[in-house]
Amino acid sequence: MTLLSSTAVVLSVVLPIIGLILGAVGGIAVYRVYQNKKLGAAKSAANKMVEDAVNEVKEMRKTAAREAKEELAKERDAQERELREKQSAISRSEQRIIQREENLDKKEQLLDKKSDDLDAQRAALTQKHAEADKLKAELETANNRIIDEIQHVAGMSKDEAKAQLIDAIRDEAKHDAAKMVREIDAEAKEEADRRAQKIVSLAVQRCAVDHSAEITVSTVALPNDEMKGRIIGREGRNIRALETATGCDLIIDDTPEAVVLSCFDPIRREVARIALERLISDGRIHPGRIEDLVEKAQKDVDAKIKEAGENAMYETGVFGLNPDLARILGRLRFRTSYGQNVLRHSIETSNLAGIMAGELGANVQLCKRAGLLHDIGKALDHEIEGTHVSIGVDVAKKYKESKEVIHCIAAHHNDVEPETVEAVIVQCADAISGARPGARRESLDNYVKRLEKLEEIANSYEGVEKSFAVQAGREIRIIVKPEVVDDVKAMYMSKEIAKQIEQDMQYPGQIKVNVIRETRAVEYAK
Repeated sequence: MTLLSSTAVVLSVVLPIIGLILGAVGGIAVYRVYQNKKLGAAKSAANKMVEDAVNEVKEMRKTAAREAKEELAKERDAQERELREKQSAISRSEQRIIQREENLDKKEQLLDKKSDDLDAQRAALTQKHAEADKLKAELETANNRIIDEIQHVAGMSKDEAKAQLIDAIRDEAKHDAAKMVREIDAEAKEEADRRAQKIVSLAVQRCAVDHSAEITVSTVALPNDEMKGRIIGREGRNIRALETATGCDLIIDDTPEAVVLSCFDPIRREVARIALERLISDGRIHPGRIEDLVEKAQKDVDAKIKEAGENAMYETGVFGLNPDLARILGRLRFRTSYGQNVLRHSIETSNLAGIMAGELGANVQLCKRAGLLHDIGKALDHEIEGTHVSIGVDVAKKYKESKEVIHCIAAHHNDVEPETVEAVIVQCADAISGARPGARRESLDNYVKRLEKLEEIANSYEGVEKSFAVQAGREIRIIVKPEVVDDVKAMYMSKEIAKQIEQDMQYPGQIKVNVIRETRAVEYAK
């Protein structure tokens, strides 16, 4: 039993194990069968894929081979076509080369022919040169013989004849040049005169000024001749006191009811005139009263001078002048030049210069300022040595005027050469203001002497038949002998006479030199 029981126990233990083992072996066998089936299916699929791939590769190889053959055929055709073109080009080049060689052969033949011709011409020229040298020697011999004969006949040497010929050629060249200068000068004058007349007429028309010359009065009227004795005073003390206080000379002569004041300084003369008129009006004439009235007259004249300078600035539109310079400008109210009031002349010059500058496109304010100050030196020329131009330049520099204004002042009488268009405009405006009719006057003696001097200068030239100073000495008309003076020489004569007048004479404004040459043939029918 024990053995059976043990066997039963063992079997109970072993049988499950054996069952498990058998189950495991069966499972493994089933798994292996499944795996074998799956592996077979995979191998079949792989074999099919390989077969498909092999077939595709074969197809691709066939396609590539076919495309390669087509590409190769195209390449072969292109190369063959290019080869044919190159062969054609080479053929054409060969033809051109052959043609060029033929042309070169022809040119070489022509050159050989020309070389032969040149050799023949060179030989001919050599022969001609020899003949020319021989002929030249013969001509030189004949020329020397002719020159000797001419010198013997003419009585002058070769150098003298050459000098005479040069002189004749020089005269002819001068004559031609003078004609050309005359034509150019005439054209320039015509255009310049036309434009200048327009500008000047416009300027004068727009500048409204007095056309009558102002005259400084140096005569004081008296109520009666008894006043002369009172002015003289006891033992002449009153007249001495008045002359000492004013610096003027009192001329008391037989002129009825008048006393003449004489002084080189117009301001002193004006002070003396005002003081004397007030003394005569007051009636109390003695040295103490004379000193008081002269002092008051001096203050009144100073006020008038200041007012005149300010009015001139206002009238011309020139502002910014130094007060002392404006006061000096006002002194010109009592200064005259050839009877023309210098302050009115300066104002007129300023206005004319401004108008002309506006027409010509120049600096209007500069021209007006320089025109107003151009004669500023005349206010001080009785007190300072020098010309009014140099004094005016110094005064302008002292009061810090611009370089342009100073240059216009210095150049308005050609003391220096004008370098700017404004300086020329001021110069022209000054000449217009002084030369217009009625602007200036001069004494009869000076006037007659000026006319005589003009005619004397004109008559000093060869070929002048008659000369006449006309237009109050502003024009000299010269009649020349036509058989002595030709047209060209007449033009030069007018220039030379004008230069001599500028150098030898002093005159207001300008003088026109008019040379007249004419030929008249007169016959009577009977």
